[in-house]
Amino acid sequence: MPLAPAEAQNPEALLRKATLARTSGMRAKYAKRGLSQDGTVDRTTRAMLLRQLYLSRMESRLFREALQIAEDMVALAIMPDVARQDAARACIGLGDSAGAIEHLRLASRVSPPSRRAFHLWTLGSTLYLMGRASDAIGPLSRAARWGTIDKPLYLGQLTLARLACGETVEGLGAVRELLADAPCGQGYGQFVLGELAFADGDFKAATGYLLAFVRRTGGGRVALQVALQGELKQAKRLISRARNKLRRAAPEGA
Repeated sequence: MPLAPAEAQNPEALLRKATLARTSGMRAKYAKRGLSQDGTVDRTTRAMLLRQLYLSRMESRLFREALQIAEDMVALAIMPDVARQDAARACIGLGDSAGAIEHLRLASRVSPPSRRAFHLWTLGSTLYLMGRASDAIGPLSRAARWGTIDKPLYLGQLTLARLACGETVEGLGAVRELLADAPCGQGYGQFVLGELAFADGDFKAATGYLLAFVRRTGGGRVALQVALQGELKQAKRLISRARNKLRRAAPEGA
């Protein structure tokens, strides 16, 4: 049964429309309509409407506006760790690495225990991609210690950080196998598997994993592409290096 006109314009209905919108413009339109009804919007619905507006700004690459909206979400104190993660993504879009790291540190501090390992991993992986592998080891170690389902992913990223610091890491093949067999070996896990395979000298496998990651991420939402721009750049660089190594190793005339 269709909603009555008044029901179709209440904040909850507008939130549903914003969530299902196919374009950033429509997402923003419905989110703004919902937010304009200040007297009838509870704090949780307001936070969710703000997040839809945030996503529309990220999709339009309006990162400064996205950051302001994320900071408004932080002020509401509804899932503040998620709001901090969103603020960090906007900072990355702006090229503000220090701001991103600060928001990620705060996300790990204010998050509930069930999400703390994830936030520590995000902090550690971001530091690693910034070339700060030694700083990444601490949060990645804690993530790996407290992680459950995604523990193989955290262990893989920790291994990469240790290798980047010049440490000798035994059992690289076992780390690869553990991650490849786990559900978290898909999606972002393909990027980590690609880096692990490259470090292990398996350049064919590295190319396959990294190509799959680039294709999947490059075809996703702009917000995801922005959040993973460091990974995309690293993956493309390693694909080129792996292909060069495979060409050099191929017999002449092959």
